[in-house]
Amino acid sequence: MKPFFLNESTSSVLQELRVAIVHYWLLRRRGGEQVVESLAEMFPNADLFTLLVDRNALWEPLRSRNIQTSFLQRIPGIVRHYQKFLALCPLALESFNFDGYDLVISSESGPAKGILTGTRTCHICYCHTPMRYLWDKYFEYRDHCDGTIKRQAYSLISHYMRLWDVTSANRVDHFIANSHNVAARIQKTYRRAARVIYPPVDVEQYKLADREPEDFYLVVSQLVVYKRVDLAVAACNRLGRKLVVIGAGEEFENIKKAAGPTVTMLGWQESNIVRDYYQRCRALIFPGQEDFGMTPVEAQASGRPVIAFGHGGARETVDGNLVEDYSLESDATGIFFQEPSVDSLVAAILRFELNEKRFSPVRVRAHVQHFSTERFKAEMAQFIAEKIDDFSSPLQPHTPISRLCISQ
Repeated sequence: MKPFFLNESTSSVLQELRVAIVHYWLLRRRGGEQVVESLAEMFPNADLFTLLVDRNALWEPLRSRNIQTSFLQRIPGIVRHYQKFLALCPLALESFNFDGYDLVISSESGPAKGILTGTRTCHICYCHTPMRYLWDKYFEYRDHCDGTIKRQAYSLISHYMRLWDVTSANRVDHFIANSHNVAARIQKTYRRAARVIYPPVDVEQYKLADREPEDFYLVVSQLVVYKRVDLAVAACNRLGRKLVVIGAGEEFENIKKAAGPTVTMLGWQESNIVRDYYQRCRALIFPGQEDFGMTPVEAQASGRPVIAFGHGGARETVDGNLVEDYSLESDATGIFFQEPSVDSLVAAILRFELNEKRFSPVRVRAHVQHFSTERFKAEMAQFIAEKIDDFSSPLQPHTPISRLCISQ
């Protein structure tokens, strides 16, 4: 694929840079990995660094890339039990050598930013969120540990990881946040400002359905505690509404046990299957508080409205009303519920059903067109062009990249 930049002059200069892309781990394709894919397309000669990779599950276009892993990769069974080795992540990251690189881009919601770079290397961190299991969601993760000993061990490790996490934030030259929601967390956690660049969503691969939606709601999510898929299951159990859950994770069996006769658990599915379910559902239910959340964008790109928890990233991707509001805007693309409770979600579903015919698939899709992959690459190229001039360039003399005529 041809490297994407804003014009040929910018592309020529930036392609002379030696670039490394760092991601915490490459085990499955989710939102963070889609960001890495787009960065890899922008810099086709960049080296990729990650703590560990599941090469059997690695997907295109990363399969053919040069990927360097840490010593954690040599631990037997690490791919299945990587979360148990969090305390070793700082040492593993600091073992990577970035001497000779002009630009390092870390993709962070795990501990990716804790790398060591020299004074001639510009380190830009694209932050999906400060590590939620250490900060915003710490008590949820701690209380979910089985047994007193595990909870105490988690508390002790988290204490020292937080100290390292704040210290490692000082190693970053420039932060980018994937939403205003995350930018606020970065300011709170690290006392650092961040430019907001929304992550890439390939909206063009999602199409409007040529038929009326079918009688079911949809959840597409990793099945972990903080995603709150249990709320969607409990609400649809109570209302007797059909619900299809697509996704896998540590909470799969617990959610399956709670699922009533109207709930179908499909597990992990290929992207073409997910796109088909987006087109056919009545609405996507998005019950957790997310940093950004790509599935609401994907559902809206398919013309389907979203019933979302009215906090976090959903407030930046869904144009909706809180369930307590009795007026629904004509251009709304979804409905929010206020409290992370079954009662609140049930009220939102009923409110949606009263207004279901007012949601226009064409208008819903139009709302998310600006979250495209091309927009992400353009904004990233602009940001890199601005910041790389603060560092020594291998091209001397040169015209500062930020002064080049930047246009599409």
